[in-house]
Amino acid sequence: MKKFVNFRFVVLFALVMLANVVAYGQDNVIDEVVWVVGDEAILKSEVEEARLSALYEGRKIDGDPYCVIPEELAVQKLFLHQARLDSIDVPESEVIQRVDAMTNHWIQMLGSREKMEEYFFEQQNKTPSQIRETLRENAREGLTVQKMQQKLVGDIKVTPSEVRRYFKDLPQDSIPYVPTQVEVQIVTLQPKIPIAEIEDVKSRLREYTDRVNKGETEFSTLARMYSEDRGSAMRGGETDFMGKGMMDPAYAAVAFSLQDPKKVSKIVESEYGYHIIQLIEKRGDRVNTRHILLRPKVSEKELIEACARLDSIADDIRVGKFSFDDAAAALSHDKDTRNNHGLMVNTNSNDAMATSKFEMQELPQDVAKVVDKLNVGEISKAFTMVNEKDGKEICAIVKLKTRINGHKATITEDYQNLKEIVIAKRREEMLHKWILEKQKHTYVRIDENWKNCDFKYPGWIKD
Repeated sequence: MKKFVNFRFVVLFALVMLANVVAYGQDNVIDEVVWVVGDEAILKSEVEEARLSALYEGRKIDGDPYCVIPEELAVQKLFLHQARLDSIDVPESEVIQRVDAMTNHWIQMLGSREKMEEYFFEQQNKTPSQIRETLRENAREGLTVQKMQQKLVGDIKVTPSEVRRYFKDLPQDSIPYVPTQVEVQIVTLQPKIPIAEIEDVKSRLREYTDRVNKGETEFSTLARMYSEDRGSAMRGGETDFMGKGMMDPAYAAVAFSLQDPKKVSKIVESEYGYHIIQLIEKRGDRVNTRHILLRPKVSEKELIEACARLDSIADDIRVGKFSFDDAAAALSHDKDTRNNHGLMVNTNSNDAMATSKFEMQELPQDVAKVVDKLNVGEISKAFTMVNEKDGKEICAIVKLKTRINGHKATITEDYQNLKEIVIAKRREEMLHKWILEKQKHTYVRIDENWKNCDFKYPGWIKD
């Protein structure tokens, strides 16, 4: 008689046993399973990565992080499991948009893309492609959870009388404070780079190519010594396996055309600068390459001239020759705001929808320092700033479109904000009830060393 194996039981048993087989001796633990939720494991390394990220971002964790963070991950597993059951799908375009926003957030915090890559390499030993994959996975899961939650709570409606009642019943010390918010328009100019500087960069790259082709020096050695992509330079210029969509288009076109690992590519110009590339290996629709990146330097003279041109444009706007909107659409080099009349979009906002409103700390630092001194409708003098995407120094002028000063909420001025608070409260209550019910029907195992916690949702530990 055939014996049928319960596959789900086998998976769960394997996950439970995994905690006991991921160590090479008692003192050499590689990783360990600390929670199992359904058929998903939560590793100690995941908890530690989340803890370090929260610490670096300045996020305050209310309680023991080794209790709070794994519970947050466990709750996410519940939503992801339900999303699979309900066939919740997230379009790739939304994932890419979220990854770009997350990348810009890290670049703003750390100062440049290279510093972001160095941080992830030092803290998590991740290459640029692995960083991108991690961000893509996090973005997809975050969007999936968001869509699942939206399906569960539906379209919550509240009436004006319910909002007024909520506000009336609030103790005085619980009335929410609305931080100062601004809307900002921007025009940027990329200073011209002298032809001589570009030719010097190309000459140096040709010299490196000759040294490799003659067998005088390894490509990886030159990358470590000279490449201005510091993240990959530490690994001898290696980018790790990447698909075309993860690369600059010009870089990708050349990288995927390479056939001989011993050859060095022609010089490639991308939005980040000039590269030479060497093939390491191709695997299907992915390629692993080495590269050396050099960026032409903007001279002080060109920077001054670009800022002077922007000051002249600002003067013309002030006397009414044309509007700031027209200047942004016709002259700005910032493609992200050019078609939006120069209006900056807050990709760091916690709102589900994109917004043009920024709290001051959400603006790029160089912009915030200028905006802080402007009156509404005023246009700044030209100033220099570093482009978050490519690390290049540019000139900019900004206009403060609106400012709402920080204040305690009032029903007359902040009805919409208070309405959102009431809706969020209703949503939180509904999701809380759903989680408690979902816990009852989900297998959960927590390592004995991780159980001594005051959990937000008490149903994790079953009698």
